Amino acid sequence: MKLRHVRAVAVLGVVLVALTGARGSGGGGCGSSSGSSSNSNSNSDTSSSGGTQGNDGSSGSGTGGASVPGGGSGASAAERDVRIDDCRMDAAGKNLIAKITVTNDDAMDYRYDVTLQFKGDLGGAPVTRAVAKVDDLLVPASQSRTGEASTAYLGDGNGSEYKKCEVINASRVTS
Repeated sequence: MKLRHVRAVAVLGVVLVALTGARGSGGGGCGSSSGSSSNSNSNSDTSSSGGTQGNDGSSGSGTGGASVPGGGSGASAAERDVRIDDCRMDAAGKNLIAKITVTNDDAMDYRYDVTLQFKGDLGGAPVTRAVAKVDDLLVPASQSRTGEASTAYLGDGNGSEYKKCEVINASRVTS
């Protein structure tokens, strides 16, 4: 009789884990300029790494979903909090830009550092490594903030060789 009770509790635990799941999956596209982030009340700051971050509290929408390498189940909490909204070349053709939304579902405020890499097609020609960062993005408890990371385009084309971007590292510390 005791064994049935233990087995039932174990099955219930597995079902709960399966139902709650993780937020992460996929990456954002680079060639698309249709995605955008709503910046109705943006207070942008330039970060120490050259990227800019917005602090408008809006939840952006656009191409891509969460950008966790490997699908998200083994990703850190900070990586699961990041969603890529847009990944593209700027209008002047000089910089690659990634717009992200970071959602903090915890009860504490966090400061996030996010590193993104712009990538080409899996089977396509190799592309020059392009990395951009959003540093020290404050996201209050139970809120979202948008950020923008940019890096100089070092190619001699129009940037179309970069097809997507993904989060390669994200961390958070309490604020």
